[in-house]
This record gives sequence, structure tokens and C-alpha cells, in this order.
Amino acid sequence: MSLERSVDTFLRHVRIERGLAENTVSAYTRDLARYRAWLAENEVADFARVTSSHVVAFLRSLTQNPDTRLSPTSVARVLSSVRSLHRFLLEERIVEIDVAKEVKPPRQPDKLPKAISIAQVEALLATASGDSPQSLRDKALLELLYATGARVSEVCALNVDDVVDTDIVRLTGKGNKQRIVPIGSFARAALDEYLVRVRPALSARGAATPALFLGLRGQRVSRQNAWLIIRAAAERAGLSEHVSPHTLRHSFATHLLQGGADVRVVQELLGHSSVATTQIYTLVTADTLRDMYTQSHPRARAGA
Repeated sequence: MSLERSVDTFLRHVRIERGLAENTVSAYTRDLARYRAWLAENEVADFARVTSSHVVAFLRSLTQNPDTRLSPTSVARVLSSVRSLHRFLLEERIVEIDVAKEVKPPRQPDKLPKAISIAQVEALLATASGDSPQSLRDKALLELLYATGARVSEVCALNVDDVVDTDIVRLTGKGNKQRIVPIGSFARAALDEYLVRVRPALSARGAATPALFLGLRGQRVSRQNAWLIIRAAAERAGLSEHVSPHTLRHSFATHLLQGGADVRVVQELLGHSSVATTQIYTLVTADTLRDMYTQSHPRARAGA
């Protein structure tokens, strides 16, 4: 069966039999047209003659031309299309082996986490001022996020009993793994004020719940609500373009390392299973040091 006919048979299958969305089918069509053209250019007339080396060489070709080079994410998407095609061809007994099954996508570049400065964090936290129940709750939530480096979902999942003693909180992370994280005096003070002055009244408005942070109707604060609280604080502080749900977590880790904390301690506090995940923050601090050096040292810049 020719390359064109094989691809057309697959596209008809995903469109009619699998009922995939038109955008998905269009993506398959573009990716496989590129793949088929490359095979034809390399004198491969049918898929029975394709080897895993061909697939690897095709993926490599997608990154070689500076004018048409695809990003690693786009190459990974193309590989997904190619894998789906070869899996289908095997199931239909058009080929005898799935040559794309073991081909690995290109390694995705590490994305440096975006932290904000200590001054910016302080400005964000300062926006949650006032004596209203909502303001006191928001202040406690924001202070706790920065004090612990917790994920937003972890803080929303906290129960009152997870606040251990006076300066420790028990967080439950991915895979239900628990970790103990200390909290500083600012977060402790904000949390105490919330627990004494606000939570009892909020709790009385709804069904009994062990949740630490409650909405104005007495229900557990959701991740979406917490994100809205963070977003509103960021806008008031003039930081809306720099803040994401993970910003305080990233800033927590970056500021600890800048202050001299050991990377393995930060790993434990963040709940990372591997120190390699935490070490990406060392790249951030290295960039900061490099920028400070370039700006400050009299012989760091040419022509200075």
C-alpha cells in the first residue's frame, strides 16, 4: 500500500470510526503530510520499508533547518502523530512491526520557574490588609503560601488539625505524601488572628467541616477561589503580569536558596521526590548572581 493511501486510511479511521475532533484530525493531517513527504524524499515508497532509524532521522530533520525548525514541544507532537499512525498500521496488519513505538521524543528544555523579588512578595502580602473577615482570611492564606512554599491545592486541602503545635503545618502533597513544614512568625500571627476572629463565624454559616480555610458561606475554599485571591492581591500590588498560581512557591524556594539554605532542605520543604527537580531553582539564583556581578563589577563588561 502506498504512503498516501496508508495515511488517508488512517485519517479516515480517526475521523469517522474514532470520531476525533476536527482540530485533532487537522493536526494529524499536517504532521503526517510532513512525515510522508520526508519518506518520499528519502525514497521510501511504503510503510513496510520504514525502520525506527527512519523515524529518528525524520524527527532530527525537523530541528535542522533554521527557517523551519520546530520547537521540542512541536516535535513531540509530531512524534505522537507518527506513533498513532504506525500503531494503526500494525493493528490493521499493513506492517508487521511498530517501528515508532520505542522512539523517544526530544528532551524538553527545563523551564525556569518565575519567582518575584522579596520586595514584590512583601508588596503582594501587604495588600491583604484590613479587619474584614475576608481580608483576615486572605492575609492568612497568602502568608501561609509564602511561608511554606506549598502548592495552592495543598493549602486548600488543609484541615485545622494539620496546624501542628504553634509553628508547624502538615502538608499532603502528590501521591498523598505528607511532609512537615515550619511556618514563620508572620504567617503564624496571621493564622492565629484568622482562627480566633474569623473562622468560627465562617464555620457557623455552613455545614460542619474540618477545613482550615473557609469561604464566606462556610465551605472549604477551592483551588479556583484561592487563585482568585492571589490574582486580586497581585493586581492591587501591580504585579498581575508576574504572578501565577505557583509564584509564591517558586519565590519561597528561590529566596531560601539565595539566603543560603541547602538544596536538599529545600527539596524536603517543597516535597520533591528528587533533588534534581529542586536544583532548577539553583539555576535561577545563579542567573541572579550573574546579573548582579555584571552590573556591579568594574571589569565585568567590555568597554566599561
